[in-house]
Order: sequence, then structure tokens, then C-alpha cells
Amino acid sequence: MFTCAAPLTVGEAQKHQLESLARAGSTPQKVARKCEAILLASQGIANYSIARQTGLSRPTVLAARSAFTRAGIEALRQPQKRQRSRPTLTRELEQKILDTTLKTRAPHATPWSVRGLAGQLRVSRMRVHRVWQRYDLQPHRVEKFKLSNDPKFQEKVQDVVGLYLNPPDRALVLCVDQKSPIQALDRTAPLLPLRPGLPERQTHDYKRHGTTTLFAAFNILNGKVMGSCLPRHRGKEFVKFLSHLEKEVPPDLEVHLILDNYSTHKSAAAQRWLKPKKRCRFHFHFTPTSSSWLNQVERWFGLITDRMIRRGTFHSVQELESAIYQWLAQWNQQPKPFVWKATADVTLDKVCRCKELAGTAL
Repeated sequence: MFTCAAPLTVGEAQKHQLESLARAGSTPQKVARKCEAILLASQGIANYSIARQTGLSRPTVLAARSAFTRAGIEALRQPQKRQRSRPTLTRELEQKILDTTLKTRAPHATPWSVRGLAGQLRVSRMRVHRVWQRYDLQPHRVEKFKLSNDPKFQEKVQDVVGLYLNPPDRALVLCVDQKSPIQALDRTAPLLPLRPGLPERQTHDYKRHGTTTLFAAFNILNGKVMGSCLPRHRGKEFVKFLSHLEKEVPPDLEVHLILDNYSTHKSAAAQRWLKPKKRCRFHFHFTPTSSSWLNQVERWFGLITDRMIRRGTFHSVQELESAIYQWLAQWNQQPKPFVWKATADVTLDKVCRCKELAGTAL
């Protein structure tokens, strides 16, 4: 049973101002209701009745009365600031969140999520989020790596990186590889073009019209690329591409080719091609096994894939090869070499640290 509060004292000028505010269309609804509550309170109506008539809660009515008594009408217009105490994140709790994130796995072998870990530790998700943000933890992400077990790893790294940082005089250093197979894919329906608010759309299914292989030689000094599209990627085709390079390269230059360990590059056909004395100026330099990242042409393959091949639509292999040659010609008009800065010692040190981490994890 609520007791009726004493009528609120409201002056005539205040009464007129309160009525104007309550009727004005520009007054915020919450302020207008508080004005109505003060007017009803001045008539001696009980607070619970005021709350029922205005749609406010009884505590809000009491707060409005108190604010009006203390500071007048202006207090009704100003939003009330709530004092919210932010729970402190103790060092013990922070360490517990870190240990659980780094040393345990979520149920069913899924990565920890903010809400999942918060529920496990019975803390708020914002506490978990702040700790992850502070220590740059991203359990949802995963990256892949591959360590080489080549017994001549150090020797080969020093050889290849030495060519990048200090190429020999009167010589040409080319990074050579093949991208295969490149499929000529045709979508089953026409593409829907880009529009404001909508990306370009294409069907998920496609028609295959055959494949081609792109043999490419990337010049590390100027970034120009010599390329040929061939139907397959056997030793026979590789030798054909080498003959193409022989015609394009000036005869008075030594040629150093950086290659990976693909069987085509070490085939009997390739070895026979190197035997004649006239080709003694060609030198093969092989990257360590599982270390294709040392070959700069792989980065160029990534560019042509992202910018032309992956989103292209081709009705035939001939159309695909024509598009590749056109893109290659445009690239060679304004070539961009890749600047290699890491020395062999820096590269070897990083690989050693990675091996130590992998050994510790195992």
C-alpha cells in the first residue's frame, strides 16, 4: 500500500511552461511525460497513479519530482547520467583468460570464440575481447607453413638469394616456372554486373573448355616477363620454352635460371638440351625442396591469377590464351620488379626459428 506524497509546489509561470512543453510536438516524448508527471504531482495525485497515467515507472516519477525540486524545469530536459561502475579486470583473471586461450582447446576441437570462452570462465564477453585485443590473439585465424628437409637447404638459399642481391655482371637472372593447369571456365549464365550496393555476381557452376599451361620467365632486374602458353607441362614443353628463351636473350649474356624441383625441370630432355657447348652460358639454380617462395615468378603468378584468370570467363582455350598474352603485353609495357631485401642470413635465421617453434609444438 503506497502512501500519497505531498502535492508538489509549482508556480504559475512554471505551470504554463510545463504545459507548453507537454503539448509541443518538438518535445521529446520522455521529457513531455515527465512534464505531465510534475503537473499531476502538483495536484496531489499519488505517484503510482501518475506512473500509470503517464506510462512511466514509479522510480522515474520519483526521480523527476526530485530533479524538479532541486533544479527546476531544466533538470527535466537534461538526460540523467547513470553512474555505472566498470568491473575491474584483475591480473589473475587476465592470466586465466590467456592460459585458457593459449593452452586449452574448446569442446569438440573448435577454436575458442569470445562468447564460448566467456561462458566457460563465467565472465563477460567484453572482458575476453579486451584481453584478446590487448595481446593480439585471434583464435579464429590459422596460417599454414611448410618446412624444407632439403640437406642442402642453406647452400641453395645462399645461392638463390645471392643472385637476387648481387646478380653477376653481363648476365641475366630469370625466375622460371610453369602455372598449370589453367582451366578455360565458362559460366552457365551471363555475369550480373557491378551495381551500387551489389557486387558483381556469377553462377557457382561452370563449363570446362580445356586447359593450358603458362611457362614464364621473370626478369628480376626490370620485372619483364617472357611467357608461352603450351598444351602440357612435360619435359618436352619445357625444352620448347627454353629454346624460346634462347632466341629472346642476347647471345653475349650469361643466363641464370632459378627453378624449383619439379620433375620437368630435371628431366632427361632438359639435361640433353643443356649439353651442347653453345648453351654453356645457361646455368640452372634450384631452390630447396618445399621452398617455392624463393622463386619470384610465383609472386607474379599470384598477380595474374588475382587480376585476370580467377574471375575471367572464357569460351575456349584459345580465348584464354589470348587473354593471357594480352595481359602479359600490358604488364611488359609498365613492368614492376620485386625488390628482394632479406639477406640469406636473415632468411636462414627465420627458418631456424620456425623449426624451433615447430619442434617445441611437437
